[in-house]
Amino acid sequence: MSEYFESYLTVGAFAALGAVLVLVMLGVASVLRPNKPSKAKQMTYECGVDPVGSGWSQTYVRYYVFGLLFVIFDVEAVFIFPWAIQSEALGVFGLVAMLLFMFTLVEGLAYAIKKGVLRWE
Repeated sequence: MSEYFESYLTVGAFAALGAVLVLVMLGVASVLRPNKPSKAKQMTYECGVDPVGSGWSQTYVRYYVFGLLFVIFDVEAVFIFPWAIQSEALGVFGLVAMLLFMFTLVEGLAYAIKKGVLRWE
């Protein structure tokens, strides 16, 4: 067997050992754990309050919009930090590209403000 495949054999052996250890630990846990089922343990728990009515409730779309805006500006930060570190090496092209990127995000924020998405009522 070549040295190339021997490294894969080592990885496979460790993966198999890991799977066996997981199965052994789950088996030991199922033997040692206490098992005392009751009706109270089978009931649905809702923070100490007895369930009333149906489980369906309407959620405002506004929460999702705030979450989406957070993700957008979080992704912006992920792109800005590496650019800030390498800004001198990128030169004018990097500056123009980042300004266009930031302008696009600011434009989206202005549109959201114009549509009243950020107004909490």
